[in-house]
Formats: sequence, C-alpha cells, structure tokens
Amino acid sequence: MATMDEQEQRRRRLTAWRGARRVLARVGADATLGERLAALAADAPSVHDPDDCTDVYGGGVVADLERRTARLLGMEAAAFFPTGTMAQQVALRCWAGRTGNATVALHPLSHPEVHEGGALGVVSGLRTVHPTSGPRLPDAEEIREFPEPFGTLMLELPLRDAGFVLPSWEELTAVVDAARERDAVVHFDGARLWECGPHFGRALPEIAGLADSVYVSFYKSLDGLSGAVLAGPSTLVEEARVWRHRYGGQLFQQFPAALSALVGLERELPRLPSYVAHAKVVAGALAEGFAAAGLPWFRIHPEPPHTHQFQVWLPYGTEVLDEASVRQAERTGVALFRRWFAGTGGAGLPPGVSFTEVTVGGAGLEWSAEDVRDAVAGFVGVVRGLS
Repeated sequence: MATMDEQEQRRRRLTAWRGARRVLARVGADATLGERLAALAADAPSVHDPDDCTDVYGGGVVADLERRTARLLGMEAAAFFPTGTMAQQVALRCWAGRTGNATVALHPLSHPEVHEGGALGVVSGLRTVHPTSGPRLPDAEEIREFPEPFGTLMLELPLRDAGFVLPSWEELTAVVDAARERDAVVHFDGARLWECGPHFGRALPEIAGLADSVYVSFYKSLDGLSGAVLAGPSTLVEEARVWRHRYGGQLFQQFPAALSALVGLERELPRLPSYVAHAKVVAGALAEGFAAAGLPWFRIHPEPPHTHQFQVWLPYGTEVLDEASVRQAERTGVALFRRWFAGTGGAGLPPGVSFTEVTVGGAGLEWSAEDVRDAVAGFVGVVRGLS
C-alpha cells in the first residue's frame, strides 16, 4: 500500500500533468470521474445503438465487440474478458490441455513473468521456460535448439519491458515456423498488437494469422476503460468461455468497458500509424536535444522506435528525474516525461541509470522536432539545478 507521502507525490504529478498545456500523449485514465462519464455518454451513440438492451452475462454490446474484434484480427471467434491477465491464462491453460504439455516457452521479461505474481504456475498449473534471456524476443535458432519440449510458445508483441521491441517480419515468421516444427502452438500476447503494423509492414489479420491465438487489450493503446479479447479458432474460444466463468470472469454487465473499447477501435485504431511515425520524429529530436545539452551519456531505446512507445535512459537517480519532470510541467506547462524508474539490468540497463517510457499520442502530433529540442533543453536545465 502506498504511503501518504507517495500518494501526495502521485497527486502532485497527476495535477501537473493534467494542468500542462503541452504533453506528448493524454490518456483517459488521467481524467476525472465526471469527465470520463461525460465522454463515454457523448461517444457511445456513435458506435452502438443506445436503444439496445444492456448486456447480461454477455450478449448485446459485448457480443458486438467480440464480433468486430474477431473480424479485425481475421480470427474465427473472440471472447471478451475483464482483464488480459485472465484472458492469457485461460488461453495458455486451454492449449496445455489440447497439446498435453503444460510447459510454456516465453521471455523472462514478458508480462506473465514480471507483472502477474507467478499466476501461470500458482493458479493455472503451468510451467514456464525461457529460450532466451536477451532483451529481445527469441530467434528461430533458439527455439529449434531449446533442449526441453514445450506445448506453447508465447510471444509478446511488442516486448514492453525490453523497450517495446519487435523482431523483423522475417524473424517473426521464422520463429513461428520453428515452433511449428516442434509441434508447439503459438500464442501472441498482443496487448499492444494494434500498433505493430507499421513496423512489420503488414495488416492486422496477417500478423495475427501467424498465431494460433492472440489476446488484445483495449485500455492501453486504444484508451478504453478496461477489458481484453481472446481470439482464435471457434472451438478454442468456446472452451475459453467455460474457463472464463470458472476464473470468475463472467461478469453480470460490462457495457461501459465494451462501449469504450468500440470507441477506441473507431477513433484511436486508425490514428495509431500516425503516432508510430511521429514517435520516430520525437525520438530523434530527443536525442538531438540531449546531445546539444551536453549530457555525458543518454540513450533512446530502441532507436528508432518500433511502435509509438519507447524508452529514454539517463544517468541520474529517479528522485531527481521525477522532480525535474514535475517542476517543468508546473513552471512551463510543458510535460515532457512522466515517471522514471531505476534500471534493474533486466532490459540491459547499466547500474545508476534510470529510464522512462515515452508514449506519443494525438497530443504529441502537435509537437515539432524543434518543440521537442526546446523542451529537452528546459528539462536538462532543471535536472542540473537539482543535481
């Protein structure tokens, strides 16, 4: 539980971010309850008939969302889940039953290994193995030569905790082929799959079609309230619905989350390619700004970004960088960075380095390269004043 001091710091950061006139991305989670309710009420009629009955244990707008997502991904069927953690556990559990092998090959920096409290093993009885520990997804050779059998290969696209990194299309298809050679099924953790198209140069159905199943999130890139979908063969999805109920995910009503997801598909999904393209401009200008400011060392990772999100590494402590980020927003109305985190070495960060995640959204399209460089100069000035 957060201490009072931590809660106050969070409140200060959020106030500074909300009050800033210029940010690289605005997310619905920063809005007030009243603002979020008003926005949903205003947007919902544009994506679903407001005179339709509300959902009850599925159906209605939830079924509409499932059908539309399945079509977008080129999959036979889809099931809505309250969380991606549940959707992914159910998918991997179902595949374990079908393959007869409860071992899942995945990256040690993947979401189930880092952010789910060991749930795959504790809750679902699955065992995980790691074909690689490098800050990237495994390659085909590592899959072919891995000494233990596994029933499912799970690939997180992009691999968020390694810096939102993606393989090339050729590398991705090769690793999928290698898994198939071992009679393993392939599942994509596609929490952020929506923005992968520009990097791969492929449409969503072709990307998703490489896998036997895929999970996608609605609250990350699409700015929905919550929720996720598991998509794949109709027989798998029907089995997943049974396990969803067993896991406690058969909620009485979910229309607010489903409506916000439909809004995201309608409004944010078509814009993501422009965010990805502009993220490259922002990342390049950040590097130019840090170099011009005379920093002894910095890194943009990856460079150029693979999606509209990437990391910035700086050789300062998190307290200094957090304070500098807040002060810049409070004093100038320009919020360049949000939270900073200490490097643990898991993604290749050396000791003494902090990193932040940068997201370029609709608000970021208003920034020119010069705007970014000017903001960097101001930020570095505040950092030096605190150091």
